[in-house]
Order: sequence, then structure tokens, then C-alpha cells
Amino acid sequence: MKLLTKSFLLFVVIVSSLSVPKSYSQQKSSGQISISGAFALYPMVIRWADEYKKINPGVRFDISAGGAGKGISDALNSMVEIGMVSREIYPEEMKKGAFPIAVTKDAVVAVISESNPMLKEILTTGLKKDAGNDIWVTGRYTTWAQAFEVKSAYPIHIYTRSDACGAAEIWAKFFGKKQEDLLGVGVFGDPGLAQAVKKDPLGIGYNNISYVYDATTKQQIKGLKVVPVDLNNNGKIDSDEDFYKTMNDLIAAIASGKYPSPPSRELYFVMKGNPTNNKVLTEFILWVLTDGQKFVNESGYISLPAERIESEKKKLK
Repeated sequence: MKLLTKSFLLFVVIVSSLSVPKSYSQQKSSGQISISGAFALYPMVIRWADEYKKINPGVRFDISAGGAGKGISDALNSMVEIGMVSREIYPEEMKKGAFPIAVTKDAVVAVISESNPMLKEILTTGLKKDAGNDIWVTGRYTTWAQAFEVKSAYPIHIYTRSDACGAAEIWAKFFGKKQEDLLGVGVFGDPGLAQAVKKDPLGIGYNNISYVYDATTKQQIKGLKVVPVDLNNNGKIDSDEDFYKTMNDLIAAIASGKYPSPPSRELYFVMKGNPTNNKVLTEFILWVLTDGQKFVNESGYISLPAERIESEKKKLK
């Protein structure tokens, strides 16, 4: 039994060493890094910057959110060193010199107000993919009864994003569409959309998970409720589809592939050209891909597979 236990512990150590990026050693550096873009990545980058300044106090950060579209535009126009982007990089952007580095993953979820009068029934029934399409794309469903088969004459108040962003792009991609195909009242930014839905008992929208869950308690933010996706389309949320109670539950479901992709996706740093001639910038990105990964899960994001991290690091050599 003791031999078996020792063998098991050795196995765990070996597996762990394979899945965790190696620590990145560096000399102290100083300078400034400007970053703008996706609301989805903003909380994670703030955390990374805070932690990085503890070991490199000479590095200053200027970080602002404004949507993925702004992030990549700012990067390509040399207004910032890093654009935060929460969608795939378009071929035309690559032709203009976009140099993407995947740094983490997250997901977009449907949300409703905790004050919704049909809350219990909706959480039990869940959102079918076709129903989501008929809410946000075709516009065929205009009542809660149509969308969720509940006994209600209440209309659905649909919300979407007004800014060019990865959350809207990936939510539309779930239905095989693009952001401009989504219906609803346009609201700027993740915080704005979450607040609009929270205040409207008949509202439905979508948010990045870092704006739906509290990073400290890991619980859903008071006033909002995640609408579970009915993955097997049987009109109810089965036990293996019910993984939204805490942030950690959802992160585990995304990491294991239970939550679909889209609307889960990779998040990127985008630079104009390979940044290897900028030592301060390169050192920070390499730290994000190594030591910085230990802050990912606790901040409400999903770590990239070890092989993906290694491939991204090689781009910077």
C-alpha cells in the first residue's frame, strides 16, 4: 500500500510539472507599457500589471478598456504597445502587421436579472441554441413564453453591445453570425450591459464571465443570473449541464470542453509587429506566459494548455 501511495504521488508530481509553465527568470527592467482594448481581458491585465510591478517596480503601466476593436486599432496605429483582443484576428489585420500572442481563455454567458418574474422556470429550462438564435438574430421570439416555454405574456427586452467587441463577436459566432447581426438595445461595454440587465427584470443579455462572477467570492454577482445552456436540447438543464453556480465550476466546465466553443475563446495580446526589439515589452509578455499564469484561474480565467503556451513563447524568440 505504501509503495502504491508513493507511486501515485510521484505520478501527480510528474503530471503537474508537465502542465505548469516553467518560471521565467529575468533581470530587473524599467519603462512604460501602454495597453488598451477588450473589456474581457481588462481585469486580468490589471491583476498581471499589479503583480508584475511587485517584482519590477520600475515598469509603469497605462491600461484602459474600450472594446476589442479599439484595442487592435490602437495597436496597429501605434497608439499603444499592446491591444487586448477577445476574438480571432482578421486576415486584413494580420496584413497590417498584427502580431497576436494568446495569453488566456474565458467565455461569454447569457444573463438575466435576478428580479425576473420567471427566474426559477428559466434556470430549470435553460437556453436552447435555436432559441438564442431566434432572440438575438431572427427576432422571431419576442416573449419569454416563446423563448423558454414558460407561462408568461411578458415581452423580452433584448440587450447587446454597442461597441465593437469580442464578447458580441463570439456570442454571434455561437449562432453562426457576426456582431452586426445581433438584435437588441446597444449598450457600451461589459459593465454597462451587465448593469442594464440587472436593472431590467425583463432584460436578457450576455457578458464575459469576469463581469458576472465576483473574483473574490467566486459567486454570481448579486442582481445577475447566468442562464444555463441546454446543451442536449431536451428542454431542461440536466445535472451534467448545471455547472454555473460558482466561477470555479464554470471554469472547470470550460477547461474540460463541457461548455461549448464558441462562446468560450482565447484572449490575445496584439502588437504591431514582433515586439522582440522592445525588451521591456517582451520581458512582460514572457512573464505573463510563465509566472503570470498562476494568477489566471483565481482571477476567473482559464489557463492555456502547456503546449499552447510553449508555442506562443517561441514566437518571441
